[in-house]
Amino acid sequence: MATPKELRYSKEHEWVKTEGEKLRIGITEFAQSELGDIVFVELPEVGDEITADEPFGSVESVKTVSELYAPVSGKVVEVNEDLNDSPEFVNDSPYEKAWMVVVEPSDASDVDKLMTAEEYEAMIKE
Repeated sequence: MATPKELRYSKEHEWVKTEGEKLRIGITEFAQSELGDIVFVELPEVGDEITADEPFGSVESVKTVSELYAPVSGKVVEVNEDLNDSPEFVNDSPYEKAWMVVVEPSDASDVDKLMTAEEYEAMIKE
């Protein structure tokens, strides 16, 4: 199971990639494997504010509906519209095609509170 080293991870199985002043967010390969085949993704709108540890959307699989929890607080500046037509990207490509939102963080240091790849791997092994 892939856990890219350059990303940071939340206890709720979201990943965060720092891109200059912005943060790209998605769900981990582990999370999508637990959910099963993803059939629908609900995301916020550009301009929405998301709050760390609060739901900002959901993913629906053949098994269940799961909330997406914001790993950081900030303003949504981009939404992956491709997931409307191709929710299966979450299963096929959780770190590339299936990013969910890009945010301008309220506090860039929030990323430092997230787990490293090693810490995340240790958590999911428990």
